[in-house]
Amino acid sequence: MGISKFAAAAAIAVAALAACGQGTTTGAGGSGAALRIMAPAAPGGGWDQTSRTAEQAIKSVEPGRRVEVFNVEGAGGTIGLAQLAREKGNGNLLMTMGLVMVGAIEQNKSKVTLADTTPIAKLTEEYEIIVTPADSPLKSVSDLVAAWKQDPAKVSVAGGSAGGTDHIVAGLMAKAAGVDPKQVNYVAHSGGGEALNALLGNKVSIGISGVGEFAEHVKSGKLRALAVTAPKRIEAVDAPTLKESGLDVELANWRGMVAPGGIGDADKKKLIDLVTKMHDSQAWKDALAKNGWIDAFQTGDEFAAFLNAEQARIKTVIAEMGLVS
Repeated sequence: MGISKFAAAAAIAVAALAACGQGTTTGAGGSGAALRIMAPAAPGGGWDQTSRTAEQAIKSVEPGRRVEVFNVEGAGGTIGLAQLAREKGNGNLLMTMGLVMVGAIEQNKSKVTLADTTPIAKLTEEYEIIVTPADSPLKSVSDLVAAWKQDPAKVSVAGGSAGGTDHIVAGLMAKAAGVDPKQVNYVAHSGGGEALNALLGNKVSIGISGVGEFAEHVKSGKLRALAVTAPKRIEAVDAPTLKESGLDVELANWRGMVAPGGIGDADKKKLIDLVTKMHDSQAWKDALAKNGWIDAFQTGDEFAAFLNAEQARIKTVIAEMGLVS
């Protein structure tokens, strides 16, 4: 991200922080306090979709509760992460995050890390899908590999933040195809909505994202599915796996929720209890089925241990792929 763009993103984050207020005097579920859920990316992507699905599921089990979702764009979620850190002690704030943010923290050399948050729950896992515009000459993974080998620079790949899940998938695919991952022409976007617009506008060759973000557009015929990163075919979309297509690649994205650091044990328990109640709701179960999300629920200390292990794993993967300098 250029200096001017980073400054603009930072200004937006500061303005959003001022708008939301500190709100640290009332704990989670406190009287008159709205629960706020931050989606640290542009509207239309997986974090935004998860946040708004959570909002509706919470309201389905607690109709009287006020829940608000807001977006803070930029730098693979690390702009939002920095804002969350400044809300230390706020028991009425959650942030949706996931594997993408783990990679972005490394990519952006963020001074704020997940150690500055309170892990609440891991929610879902989701496989990735590789798509092209409907009229693309790339009709299969074999076509993609041939184009990559001829000239990697001519195959533009739309996805989320640099160093995130989509970028990792592109790198792993290239490596499996015998192409230098560093030569992949990866075009990073701040959210799935932006990547989708690039695909629908025929501005990029292929797109990589979570199945739930592109599945409906594949079904409508606006996009063509080349493959999924699952170990076997999935119901949400009619597409072969990468392994079926000749590339030995399998990867699942994951998403969860964290709260600001420094919240009290009582507030932490209230948030975990609330998210557990949300997870058990019919509305959430219906969303899992509709979006092709895999239920991967973990809370509290178990999720914290997972985060620690995941940070170590992703740091190694992106270094091996040469996806960060």
